[in-house]
Amino acid sequence: MKYKYILFDLDGTICASAEGIRHSLERMLADFGVEGVDLSDYTKYIGPPLLDTLKNLCKLPEELWDEGYEKYRHYYSTEGRAMNKPYDGIAGVLDALRESGAKLAICSSKLEPTAEIVIRDIGLDGYFDAICGSNRDSTRKDKRDLIPYALERLGGNADSAVMLGDTWYDAKGAAECGVDFIACSYGYGSDEAMEKYRPVAWAKTVGELKALLDD
Repeated sequence: MKYKYILFDLDGTICASAEGIRHSLERMLADFGVEGVDLSDYTKYIGPPLLDTLKNLCKLPEELWDEGYEKYRHYYSTEGRAMNKPYDGIAGVLDALRESGAKLAICSSKLEPTAEIVIRDIGLDGYFDAICGSNRDSTRKDKRDLIPYALERLGGNADSAVMLGDTWYDAKGAAECGVDFIACSYGYGSDEAMEKYRPVAWAKTVGELKALLDD
């Protein structure tokens, strides 16, 4: 296998999570009495950090960011998270990678403890050598910070690593860190937005992802 260190985005790459994320945002917005926010386009809010979504999509004023953050986290942890489902076939991909000797990490802008719980809830916690996410103080929320952190935890380097993700946010972070990127276009992101960062390969299905990593 070409890569020794394989970094996975979580939402839209490992698991189908749009339903729970949208539900949690809708509940948070309802608490503030905010109407008219269009959540039909998942490319706008699955992938980037939550704070970016609150500012740019939900248009919450700055004085509500902290409260909005906490409300979303509450609804996600108590309701939305249970809606997550692993993609069909992803466990087989992880099995094959583990058997090959590769080291695997989750590299998600979710809070690190939340990412750990999600992976446990969907039954995939035994596959990963590290689960890497953001801090509560909003540091380490960008992929350009998460990727080096994940590689440090794996004991790896950029030359032998690949980032797998479904959004431009993942692609941009990989480019900034000098790491190869495989675009998982079966997820929620825009192929056009990822294309500008020149992925080394495209996986239209989970099955294609397995074949690419076996090469």
